[in-house]
Parts: sequence; structure tokens; C-alpha cells
Amino acid sequence: MTRPILALDADGVLLDFHQGYARAWERAFGVVPVERDPLAYWPMDRWQVERLDEERRAHFRNHFDELFWSTVPAIPGAIDACHRLVAAGYHLICVSALEPQHAPARLRNLQEHGFPIERVCATGNALGPRSPKADIIAELDPAAFVDDYLPYLRGVPPHVHTALILRAPNGSPNVGNDLALAKSVHQDLAEFADFWLNR
Repeated sequence: MTRPILALDADGVLLDFHQGYARAWERAFGVVPVERDPLAYWPMDRWQVERLDEERRAHFRNHFDELFWSTVPAIPGAIDACHRLVAAGYHLICVSALEPQHAPARLRNLQEHGFPIERVCATGNALGPRSPKADIIAELDPAAFVDDYLPYLRGVPPHVHTALILRAPNGSPNVGNDLALAKSVHQDLAEFADFWLNR
């Protein structure tokens, strides 16, 4: 019998992109950024970092490499939440808006943390009226799709349960009329797992 699928975003759901961003900044510029706002949604607002000109931005972007994508820290509680979901009979697939060439590094990152995940679907992050993740969600046909970025719920088939992780509220894009796209809202994946397993 095929196990039902849960599709999980990576950054902000499984992995702490903010901490990874700070590490990339340190590698690029030799300085550990100071935390400015622990409740900021975007890493540039979370950390006290300067706005970069084009040349320095390109230098920084070069540090979002295989090392970066294979070493992003796990969000506390996320690994345990995944194991509880798997123990309940679900098959977990990571659906991440990163470029496809980074999918192997992302999978290695997840598995080295102990996440029970064997597949990463990398969709790229081109924004439009429809989520870049919508097609793969339709193809996978999961019972639920969990993401922390509200625009990525656009275009997801209506029969799929869409769960939004709110996390940091300051400057969050998770506001407005699109909130109706989320069938449930949670602070983190552990809270989603509690909700999902106790329905």
C-alpha cells in the first residue's frame, strides 16, 4: 500500500535559513553579523548587515554554494516532528524553491541532520501569479503541503491541505487576502505535526 505523502518546504520549515545566511555572511566578509531583530521574516532585517553594491552582492551570492546548501542548521523540533509523521505512516518529500543543481546538497543536508526524507524537489523561485511549487504539488498529490511563504500556496490544487508556518512576524509577507489559501496556520512544523496527528 502506498503511504500518503506530506510535502514540506525546507527553509523556514525544516531548516533555519537565517542561521545559514549569517554563516554565509561570515564566510564572505569575515564578520559574524549581529542580530538586530529576532522576529524579522527576512534575513537582511534579522541581521545587522549593510546593503551591498552590485560587486559585493555578487561576491556574497557566490557563497550560496554547495557548502552553504549542505550545511544549513535544522529548526529546533523539526526533525522530531518529521519522525512522528513518518511513524504515523506518512512519506515525506521536501519541495524547495531552490535551483535544481543544489537539490543533491540540500538532500545531503537534510539526511545528515537525521530528517527521514529521501527526495528533494527543487522548483526554482520565479514568482508570478502562480507558485513555482504548484506543478510539483499537483504531480505529487500530497495529503498536505507545508510552507512558510504564503505566495507559494497560490495555484496549489484545492483538495491538498495547505498549512502555513507563520514563524517571524516582522516584515512577513504572510498577510492579506491570500491568507484564505491556508487551510491551517501554525508557528512551526512541530505544531503542525501535533495538529495533523490529532485531527
